Amino acid sequence: MSSDQTQHRVPQRCSFCGKPYGQVKRLFSGHDAFICNECVVLCADLLQNSPEEVESDELTALPSPAEIKGFLDQYVIGQEGAKKTVSVAVYNHYKRINYALAQQKKQRFGSEQEADVELEKANILLLGPTGTGKTLIARSLAKFLKVPFTIADATVLTEAGYVGEDVENILVRLFQAANFNVGKTERGIIYVDEIDKISRKDGNPSITRDVSGEGVQQGLLKILEGTIANVPPKGGRKHPEQAFVQINTSNILFVCGGAFDGLDRIIARRMGSKVVGFDSEKKLIKETDAEIFSHVTPSDLIDYGLIPELVGRLPVSAPLEPLDQAALLSILTEPKNALTKQYQRLFEMEDIALSFEPGALKAAVEIAQQRKTGARALRSIFERAMLPIMYDAPSRDDIAEVVITAKSIRGEADPKIVKRSSKRAS
Repeated sequence: MSSDQTQHRVPQRCSFCGKPYGQVKRLFSGHDAFICNECVVLCADLLQNSPEEVESDELTALPSPAEIKGFLDQYVIGQEGAKKTVSVAVYNHYKRINYALAQQKKQRFGSEQEADVELEKANILLLGPTGTGKTLIARSLAKFLKVPFTIADATVLTEAGYVGEDVENILVRLFQAANFNVGKTERGIIYVDEIDKISRKDGNPSITRDVSGEGVQQGLLKILEGTIANVPPKGGRKHPEQAFVQINTSNILFVCGGAFDGLDRIIARRMGSKVVGFDSEKKLIKETDAEIFSHVTPSDLIDYGLIPELVGRLPVSAPLEPLDQAALLSILTEPKNALTKQYQRLFEMEDIALSFEPGALKAAVEIAQQRKTGARALRSIFERAMLPIMYDAPSRDDIAEVVITAKSIRGEADPKIVKRSSKRAS
């Protein structure tokens, strides 16, 4: 019997669902494969309703730099220069993505013309003392643009093959934050905190292996610039038999932040003999000046210990100034996530009014300035002062109002309690 006759007697089945010819209306044949009419309808429905094909809102309705800064103003007090710099950089970043998508559509519809200008990605470096709002700026950006966001701590990263966390694992966290959607992951934002802690001990190249400093900087280079990384979906170390997900980092915006303790001395040493401005009087830059980080140059970062290649991949630098007393007072009352508003809402849930005397806010600011940790100290100050009343209030029904005083903030007295009327409604 010939092979053709044998093949003719084999029942033709759909290569997808396995149903034979007699159980379907139509069976379309291809190269060594068949597909039935039912599977054709199912595939058409998947193509029409697939979420991967729907362009995300943050790309089609890109806000202007002024709108981005306006949103940041609701959460970040002060830092006007840094917010403007970041707003423009983020706008240009996603405008670049829109431009690339437009070019792809032109090529898809038969246009062979290549782009005459190639737009490169510009990652952002935030410099400033601790507690000035670096992480808050990055988190607020992702919230406003509705893109996946994750925070990575540079201090726990090590070079591939050593004990610690691989550099590419930060992509895994973003992939998980995007609900395992590759398309959304590739348009997300990653904030790399404590980037200054992986600097070299000096500006000279290291001779010995530095797996948590210069080695990590080398590992960050490719993903910051743009590469296709093979990452394990669940994280952990790579091994040969593991399934990987390919993520293109070309459109992922990296925001790196650090306090860069000691960088002010490098800048002051470089600019100590230079004149700033056009005044007749010479103004020397000192390391105690609040605006000293605004004079940073790539050479200063290299002298601090960042490798030149990494500095080149962070072309946009946004310095943040230390927060003064007025800014700290505003942080307590003005933003949407202000601490006073948060505590008042928590007490409202217990049907208790909460108020703060002006002296209490001033006392908290003075303590925060003594600790020299910026706005980060404010939360711990209020938590310590309000712990007793937050412990007692849920189990008492006679409290109508709680007043936080300066003495209660300093730990010298308990908060004032206003009790309900004896004729309290049942």
